[in-house]
Amino acid sequence: MKITKLIPALICAAALLVSCGGSNNTVATDGSTSMEKVIGALGESFTEKYSGKNFTYNPTGSGSGIKAVLEGNCDIGLSSRALKAEEEAEGLVGTVLAYDGIAVIVNPENKVADLTIEQIADVYTGKITNWKELGGSDAEIVLIGREAASGTRDGFESITNTKDACKYRQELTSTGDVITAVSQNPAAIGYASLASVKDSVKALKVNGVAPTEATVKDGSYKIQRPFVLVTKKDTKLSDTAQKFFDYATSSEAAPIIAAAGAVAVN
Repeated sequence: MKITKLIPALICAAALLVSCGGSNNTVATDGSTSMEKVIGALGESFTEKYSGKNFTYNPTGSGSGIKAVLEGNCDIGLSSRALKAEEEAEGLVGTVLAYDGIAVIVNPENKVADLTIEQIADVYTGKITNWKELGGSDAEIVLIGREAASGTRDGFESITNTKDACKYRQELTSTGDVITAVSQNPAAIGYASLASVKDSVKALKVNGVAPTEATVKDGSYKIQRPFVLVTKKDTKLSDTAQKFFDYATSSEAAPIIAAAGAVAVN
């Protein structure tokens, strides 16, 4: 069976039938839009491997996925940031599935190819406002980012030391929206999961290092964050959900995760 990607309304409808997953043969996941490619590939391979098992994914963002687990509205939450202390205090457990680079992206027409972390921070905090200051065209920089609950935003701002200081022009609700916005504006800059970057945008080098699977794995690309599976400490997963969890975190799944653009932990 192929992966089924459901809109929130359909997932809510399924929850009316059976709490947390729809049936004993279904695992329901909810959360990070940045993890779409990775979790989609895992879901598809899981349902192919285990006949009769189903998989759903609700792309709501890291914060919403964490909340869904806490409230019992899904089996496994998906977060593209580490859990916060207060979330762990509420009984949530984060298991790192993989590591993902956060690519800093610009329009392909942009001549700039390499920035330091300090320059990126200066751009996003408004200290640098024109591309000509970075060797590019004479154009005002348009800052694109994610909404406040985004794990990608949390990771980007933490690593660049710009938390609560970014001067966004647009704060968008998904990785795909950021990529689209940057692809349509030659003066824009944004950030997105490396696993989701398309040819419609250009990923910049950071401190001279291009974002690739190899540079994320060896740590030389500095803007990276974890992909996390979120569960409740004192709540046992259904047999199907546990089977998916074990499969996703096994060495068997590593090639699938790599093909989706991330670096598996195992």
